Amino acid sequence: KLLGMDMTLPQEGDGPQILIYHTHSQEAFADSVPGDVNTGIVGVGECLTKILTEQYGYRVLHNTGQYDVETRDNAYSRALPAVEQILAENPSIQVIIDLHRDEVAEETKLVTDIQGRPTARFMFFNGLSRTRKNGPIEYLHNPYIEDNLALTLQLKLTCDQYYPGLARNIYLKSLRYNLHLSPKALLIEAGAQTNTLQEILNTMEPLADVLDTVFGG
Repeated sequence: KLLGMDMTLPQEGDGPQILIYHTHSQEAFADSVPGDVNTGIVGVGECLTKILTEQYGYRVLHNTGQYDVETRDNAYSRALPAVEQILAENPSIQVIIDLHRDEVAEETKLVTDIQGRPTARFMFFNGLSRTRKNGPIEYLHNPYIEDNLALTLQLKLTCDQYYPGLARNIYLKSLRYNLHLSPKALLIEAGAQTNTLQEILNTMEPLADVLDTVFGG
């Protein structure tokens, strides 16, 4: 059923189609410059924005707002009104990408070889708004859970087909993570703190290709 759901992105119209933002803007990599967000996940978001815009022709808005400067606690709650305002001002947006990096054990290296380049592996992350013990979390309602799952499953299988070993298994967790804002809402974890910035940047080209393959049908 999930594979049969239409996840294409129409190209007609004006205004941005894709929003990229970072709930955890301070996430950095093994060789990031302390205090320079352009060498962390925000810089990676700018790279993905450029590729999707220049190589694939999508209209992309990159929000560089920072919601975790003093503490990561409640960053999703702080990001929510800002993203809602962006969506209200830009009703043309259909895809929302919250771009992160993972945190792993220091001896773990999430890297593979893609076309001769060391490339950080990435992971799609879904919130289910439910717990195994108690069922649905009513105050975290998400009408788009099935759509969110369909999109990540189609992206994961597409990536496995064209770039075997690049995508990690889809991670399912109990909360919502602001994925209720759109049927095509994604939370992507690109690499981890043990990867170099270049390894993460190398990931953005195949990731953009996979996104375009699914959005283009």
